[in-house]
Amino acid sequence: MNAQEAILREKLNEYYSLVFEKELIEEIVNVGFVEKYKSGETLIDIGQNMTHIPLILKGAVKIIRREKKGDELVLYFLEKGDTCAISFINCINRKESIFKAIVENDTEAIFLPVEHIDDWLAKYKSWRHFIIDSYHFRLLEMVESIDGLAFQNMNQRLLKYLVDKAKIKQDVNLEITHQEIADDLNTSRVVVTRLLKELHNEGKVYSTRSKVKVLEL
Repeated sequence: MNAQEAILREKLNEYYSLVFEKELIEEIVNVGFVEKYKSGETLIDIGQNMTHIPLILKGAVKIIRREKKGDELVLYFLEKGDTCAISFINCINRKESIFKAIVENDTEAIFLPVEHIDDWLAKYKSWRHFIIDSYHFRLLEMVESIDGLAFQNMNQRLLKYLVDKAKIKQDVNLEITHQEIADDLNTSRVVVTRLLKELHNEGKVYSTRSKVKVLEL
């Protein structure tokens, strides 16, 4: 057993020993590999061919959808213990990615090659449950995003975005510009600045030029 396999087995036992069968963990050790990404790096971009799916060990990844005109919208975040069900489907069907994944917090993940993940659905009960659960949670998050667009005003969407981001960062003090927020919410910087001032006056956040402290979690 080489050093890479030893590290991979250790990480799998630490994070997934209660999720996957021992036999599946051994298969992952044989074909998977660990990668680390810094905050702001692109994990996968729209139009790229997907050859692997990630199992997130630590950190957070932001999943973004881009429409034809180039506008982008954050749909949800992947965290420790998550995988991306959408990337799974893209891999199985040999499709190009329709989403962009940007590292939110420094992230470490195990990457699994596509040629194995489909076989594991039939072979391992734990893998089937893991993928189905992933679909379930991602679907709920996407429905929540749609509800936000359809039923919430921008003020509510902004506050939810900041609360979610604070939870992801595990820090109520966010170093983020008004333009970055506007990009994630697919709105204008002027609108974000105005709404942050309103939330500031309501005592829900404390906002400066490039920092926002979330006061209401």
